[in-house]
Amino acid sequence: MVTQVSHPGALVARRCLAVVLAAGEGTRMRSQRPKVLHEVAGRALLAHVLTTTTEAGAGEIAVVVGPDRDDVGAAARKVAPAAQIYVQRERLGTAHAVLAAREALMRGADDVIVAFGDTPLVRPETFLRLREALAGGAAVVVLGFEARDPKGYGRLVRDGETLVAIREEKDASEVERAITLCNGGVMALAGTTALALLEQVSNANAKGEYYLTDVAEIAHRRGLETAVLTVSEEEIQGVNDRAQLAAAEAVLQRRLRAAVLAAGVTLVAPDTVFLSADTAFGTDVVVEPNVVFGPGVSVGDRAVIHAFSHLEGARVGEGATVGPFARLRPGADLGASARVGNFVEIKAAAIGAGAKINHLTYIGDASVGAGTNIGAGTITCNYDGFRKYRTTIGANAFIGSNSSLVAPVTIADGAYIGSGSVITSDVPADALAIGRGRQVVKEGWAALFREKFGPKKHD
Repeated sequence: MVTQVSHPGALVARRCLAVVLAAGEGTRMRSQRPKVLHEVAGRALLAHVLTTTTEAGAGEIAVVVGPDRDDVGAAARKVAPAAQIYVQRERLGTAHAVLAAREALMRGADDVIVAFGDTPLVRPETFLRLREALAGGAAVVVLGFEARDPKGYGRLVRDGETLVAIREEKDASEVERAITLCNGGVMALAGTTALALLEQVSNANAKGEYYLTDVAEIAHRRGLETAVLTVSEEEIQGVNDRAQLAAAEAVLQRRLRAAVLAAGVTLVAPDTVFLSADTAFGTDVVVEPNVVFGPGVSVGDRAVIHAFSHLEGARVGEGATVGPFARLRPGADLGASARVGNFVEIKAAAIGAGAKINHLTYIGDASVGAGTNIGAGTITCNYDGFRKYRTTIGANAFIGSNSSLVAPVTIADGAYIGSGSVITSDVPADALAIGRGRQVVKEGWAALFREKFGPKKHD
């Protein structure tokens, strides 16, 4: 569920460029995947940052990636198709990374946001606050936070409300290390002076790198206005390892649950429900405990999702019910008042209004007409080991329990399928199809069998 932000009138006419730094490899993740492509709330870290900067009005996005990281660039363009990808070929610091997007900076913008692809918790409202400060005359605005433990963070050195410098811990004096107001990394620069400030950054520091943080001191020396906006430490936290990834997931889940509760969704046990960033609910939806919503799920008004269900890439229509213990896979599309019950799996299938699939059934690559009843144990046999085939079931049909529908096959409106049937040919409307062996009864057989093979009595 994405928070929508209305742009203040003063910002509508201002052009905004977001430079998102996504060049870090994240070796502490112990993963073959780039750090920024790890996910929280069903969305990559980088995708969260691109989404929130866009919602804050960034009309142009520049993503700085490391060498040979086409995968990161491709992921960025899935979220922001017009994003421009720039490569930082040498790891020479954050200012050096921003200057990799020099071409975008030279095109000009009123506001330049510098964000990090591994910092997914910054809200769009916060990026808007940074832009508002630029609109008010600031040349450099930095996000800061009061740290519980400032060790390892850059310190924000101020004179009153003016930001004088950002001092990295290795370069800080003892007095500066005592400061608890720390640098969150995210920064906004006035477009008119951004490039000039960045070009003045030197690498005369303990690490020999070009620090983006030096921009604040350079701007102050030039008499430009500098400022700090404070946020919670939680909002600005980055992700460098699996523990921090889990912490970010917990924060986002709390936010998402609070948002859907405020919007009129009943979560019977909120802490047990897991949402994705794009989960969409109608009104008066009820979600029971231990439900997981993967990406791409929408749930219509008055629907009920019963306990222990898992949904991904699915649409649930108005008044429909799902579960308990149901799985909706990508392409599942439930019509109004449809019922999908316990231990039912739906994949790439449209289920018509009022249709019932109540238990122990798999429906894949299929369409089920309105009002149709699917009996327990029914499966659509959609895969032959090489290709997928489709099953079409009309309206008001009845599929008896324990039936196998071998695709491709069509069962027309109002048809009946006898229980235990294997259906391999099309069934016309209002017909009865039975595809099973004839029952044979041999009276007395069981008694003879037991007499012959049963336990022997011993003297």
